[in-house]
This record gives sequence, structure tokens and C-alpha cells, in this order.
Amino acid sequence: MDFQLSEQERLLQLTAKELALREFAADAYSFVKTEEYPLRSMKVLADQGMMGMTVAGPHGGGRPLLEACLVMEQISQICPHSGDVVQMGNMGPVRVIDELGTEAQKARFLPEICAGEKIIAISMSEPDAGSAATDLKTTARYDGDSVIVNGQKTFSSNSPHADLFVVYVRFGPRTRDCGAVVVETGIPGFTKGKTERYMSGEAYCTLHFDDARIPKENVLVDKEGFRVLMPLFNVERLGNATRCLALAQAAYDMTVEHTRTRHQFGRPLCEFQGVQWMVADMRVKLEAARLLLYRALSNARAGLPSAIETTSAKLYCNEMARQVADDAIQLHGAYGFSTEMPLEYLYRKIRGWSIAGGTTQILRNRLASEIYGQSFSQRPHRPEK
Repeated sequence: MDFQLSEQERLLQLTAKELALREFAADAYSFVKTEEYPLRSMKVLADQGMMGMTVAGPHGGGRPLLEACLVMEQISQICPHSGDVVQMGNMGPVRVIDELGTEAQKARFLPEICAGEKIIAISMSEPDAGSAATDLKTTARYDGDSVIVNGQKTFSSNSPHADLFVVYVRFGPRTRDCGAVVVETGIPGFTKGKTERYMSGEAYCTLHFDDARIPKENVLVDKEGFRVLMPLFNVERLGNATRCLALAQAAYDMTVEHTRTRHQFGRPLCEFQGVQWMVADMRVKLEAARLLLYRALSNARAGLPSAIETTSAKLYCNEMARQVADDAIQLHGAYGFSTEMPLEYLYRKIRGWSIAGGTTQILRNRLASEIYGQSFSQRPHRPEK
């Protein structure tokens, strides 16, 4: 088994790193304070062909998911916010349109995203439907050449900035009646609530649909939605895992440099055995996470990622990154806890990914189902009639 990247893949990594150092490093953590979306990063990445890498031609690059994640890993280590732009332009809702959309839908929506001109977001969660995604209540019904949508969505990252949304809806009362539509900002009946912030500083808002009239041609799928949508969600999860790995690597690199140059009791911190053990454990966790993630990405070259490989990679990367970031803060002492240093932000950023895209608890349930070969419903048992 070959664990080495190809020469082309290593060159892509180097290109992405050099781009990030040249274009993004100076402003890397400024977006935390300005609370702006990195619009300039969208155009820079698009000009380098790094938006729409995973989107099939003629609208995108048609490149493997692994290559997009290699780019995102390098850029996220230097500028986490620009790494988020890579995610938006290559994974999640853009891939839903690419996989499920008609040729007319692809031609209408994908070019502007791949060109870095429009922001797209996914809208799945509702006030009463998070991990229990099939409990969603946002409804859609056909009305002539339109679809009428009613309901609310929440926790849709970057929704205040987004121009387009892939919205999960229910076309009927059964789970099999769930589907998805593309909604454009500004249509009648669709409004955004006040801008709120996650602990990481990312913006979101509640989305309100009050007899919102969506063109019928914006429907991506209107039945068996979860059967076709959830496999695509594995792409989003691998993007989540990649950014966890990248930010943990950044925290680790800062820690190695700090413990090499910081002196206490007349000696560099790296000469203390307790510090050595912590840093060594951080390195092992990073290597293990990278192997799990790269395996899932490599095996997805010919199609969509494996559910069990994706679940394992996301679960481990989520928890590994939290541990590594926490140890990095500890080894930096008060410097690590200061808001003047990036470590506390990296921790806040990492922390949300254990919730987004499937909580670590839900992922364990998913793995247990694979281990035992049966589905374990989390719902209360219904009394027998």
C-alpha cells in the first residue's frame, strides 16, 4: 500500500501553500475582528482554479476530492477563513447541484460559484430538527410553475452573506417525501432574520419562508431525498475533517516553535520531559488523523466517499483537533489563552466542527450500526397494537 502523494499532488500542495502565504497570510486572522466574509479570497482562489475543483466540466475542474482537500488543508493552516471559502466552492451544496441538478440548473448556478462571484450555503437544520434531520417541518408544494415553501431554517453558516441556498424541504408527510430546492436571496416570501454569531465568530441567521414562491425549475429532488442527499453529505464531512486537521496542524506548528524558543528555569521548554511527551502525543494524533482522512479521500477518487470511512475520519479528526488545540494552549501558558494570539481562535473554530455535519455522538451511532449490521433507532419505541 502506497502512502505517498503523487508528484502532481505534492506540487498542488506547494502551490496552495505559496498562494496562501502570498495572498492571505497578512490578513489571516483579521476577519475575526472585522466580522466580514473574505470576498477577496473567493476571487483569488477562483483565478487560480481552486473554486469548483470538484465540479464536473464544463463548469468546474473535474478534479478528485482529494486534490481539493489538499488545497484546503494548506490554505486553512495559514488562513482559516480562506480555507472556509475553499470548502464553500468545492464541497457541500455546490456538489449537490453538480450531482443532482439538471444541465439547465448546473449552467444557471455553478459558473458564478466557481468564478468566486456568489456564495452558496446549505440549509438543513431547523429549530426542532438538528441531528433528527428527518423531523424537518419546512414544507414545499407545487403550484403551477412554482413551488411554495413555508417554514424556518437555522444554523446555516454564512447565511447572512449567501446568495444561494440548497434548502432541505418536505414535499409530503413521509420521510421519503423529503427533497431539496435551490433558493435565491431576494425572492418574495423569503427573508433573513438578524445576524447572529457562533462561538467561532462565523455568522448565521434564521431563514424565514412565508409562502416563498420558488421557480419549479429550482427543484433538485422531490422524493427519496435523504437516500440521495446524505451520501453527498459525506463530501461535506470530509471537508469538515480536513479543516480540523489543518487547524490542529497549525496549532502544533506554533507549539513546536514556542517550546523551542521559550525559556523557563534557564532552559528551553522543549528540554522538559513533560513537554516532550505532550508534543510527541500531539504529533501521533495528527499522523493518525491524516491517515484516516487521506484513506477516505483516496478511496473516493472514483466516486462518492464511503460512509464508514468518512464517519471514522470525521469523528477522529474532530476529537483529535480539540485535544491538540487544547494542549497547544496549555503549552503556551497565558500566551495561549490570550486573545492577542491565534490559538484561542483556533480552538473556538475547531470546537464547532464536532457539532456541524453530524455530532460525534451521532457518528458513533452510525459506526455502531455498521459494526452490528443493523439500524439502531434513537426514537422511543412505539407500543405494539
